[in-house]
Amino acid sequence: MRSTALATIAVGVVVERRKARSPWLDFLWRPVSVLVGTPSAPAWTQIREEDDTITFYVGEAAIELHRTETANYRQNLSSGIPALWVVLRPRPARSASPAFDILTVTADPSEGEAMTDAGNDLVAAVPMPAAIIDAIDCFVAEHHVERPFGKRQRDRGDQQMPQHRGEDTGSGK
Repeated sequence: MRSTALATIAVGVVVERRKARSPWLDFLWRPVSVLVGTPSAPAWTQIREEDDTITFYVGEAAIELHRTETANYRQNLSSGIPALWVVLRPRPARSASPAFDILTVTADPSEGEAMTDAGNDLVAAVPMPAAIIDAIDCFVAEHHVERPFGKRQRDRGDQQMPQHRGEDTGSGK
């Protein structure tokens, strides 16, 4: 499927694996940050280890920016705490490879929230780095078109039809 994005921002995704205090889980995973650009390190490089927590550089992704979503980006930037939504998809348990694949990273709050609706994907909002805030702000300034809100009028149908006026329809009953 061909992307309709007008711009993309390359990012690197960082996740944390913490030892779980649960008899049902060994580890808890969560995205913790997004790096501007893509590091030269290979995916799933360990960055830091402290106590029961290990931080990994998971790999690269691209934030796609679409002209039709500029109102959502603007809302995100004006929220006071701009965020990016990182979506990771678990790999099969029997797989010897890393635990997750990067599904997407988005700056659209509606899209990020929609990704939490169903499935086993791991979705988390992380702080948006200043360089990405600036890039998205420039994109919005260039591509945003204010669309006036127009309340639609309800279609009342044909007023001459008896069923719309509560009159007998002539069914013989």
